[in-house]
Amino acid sequence: MSKIAVIYWSGTGNTEMMANAVAKGAKDKGGDVDVFEASDFNNSMLDSYVALALGCPSMGAEVLEEDEFQPMYDSIKNNLGNKKIVLFGSYGWGDGEWMRNWEEELRALGANLLMDGLIINEQPDDDGLVECEALGAALV
Repeated sequence: MSKIAVIYWSGTGNTEMMANAVAKGAKDKGGDVDVFEASDFNNSMLDSYVALALGCPSMGAEVLEEDEFQPMYDSIKNNLGNKKIVLFGSYGWGDGEWMRNWEEELRALGANLLMDGLIINEQPDDDGLVECEALGAALV
């Protein structure tokens, strides 16, 4: 069984909805899933998981959330080479630049991104939640 961590930060609840749907998709496919807010996960926990779903909305000038998510991410990003990774997040403006930059950074670090990051404008609708579940299923 695949041990999967879904790690997210959410300010409005939109990315949290996405995280829960990602977790559901992985569980429905048989994955053993733990869900963490970014402040509850750290580098010492990485060895317990074969796959990670990382979720963060676009903030400010299309960047990752800087107080909780970015520090956690910075602590783990250089140790993700042997993990299966998917990215997700919501946004309210812009065109997804933060996700493209995030993907580019992880690819440069040698991370195993299974697919392009999933971005959803504002609150996910039923179709968006189905996409999130498919993202989670891909990790199993």
